[in-house]
Amino acid sequence: MKDPWAKLRAATPARIGLGRNGAGLPTGANLEFQFAHARARDAVHSGLDVDALAAELSPFEVIRVTSAAPDRASYLRRPDLGRKLAPGEADTLNARTPCDVAFVIADGLSSAAVQSHAAAVVHAASAKLEGLTLGPVVVATQARVAIGDEIGAALGARLVVLLVGERPGLTVADSLGAYLTYGPRPGLKDSARNCLSNIHGKGGMSYDQAATKIAWLTREALKRGLTGTGLKEESGVLDQENAPHIGEA
Repeated sequence: MKDPWAKLRAATPARIGLGRNGAGLPTGANLEFQFAHARARDAVHSGLDVDALAAELSPFEVIRVTSAAPDRASYLRRPDLGRKLAPGEADTLNARTPCDVAFVIADGLSSAAVQSHAAAVVHAASAKLEGLTLGPVVVATQARVAIGDEIGAALGARLVVLLVGERPGLTVADSLGAYLTYGPRPGLKDSARNCLSNIHGKGGMSYDQAATKIAWLTREALKRGLTGTGLKEESGVLDQENAPHIGEA
């Protein structure tokens, strides 16, 4: 008998048409769900291998910092602690030469995403930022998005590109996000940032796509002096001067 759900199932990673076994799911579907849930939990609780990440980021200089959250449990219970540096950590950044762009990598809610994708995105994006001065790459652990504001201000960066592990789902546990903030400083609202989501290898945004968007947003942000709600990402829009006019072949 032909599976009526096969066509729809092939078009989406969502769990549809799983069937049933009595009042519950078939054994296979139930086991797959439990495995996905375990992967999501592991992504949240596992630590980041900073040494391995630093090696992959070569030849960039890598600076390691920690947030004010003393451990993973505190980080998960106290989001506010993950948004700021631990006391004294900014001292390692203050003596640096100001730069146009600083990349910050935060473990966020999925160290698996950072471990798998962050270095590749940094390399791909930096290759498209020719002509701009790049600061050292800062790797922050037990860290959330807003920690990039304090780091960027300490580095004297005009703009921060923060890569962070996104909250894992039951389909993708290693999705990376990118947040761009012009004029980083403590106290900024999230509306002052531009966000790119779903950078991963399971149907998400590719490294090259993410790098192209990051580079476009970076150059436009530096040109216009803003990020956030006032800057719309249009890297895929055709150059209107070269686009065909209505009626042209």
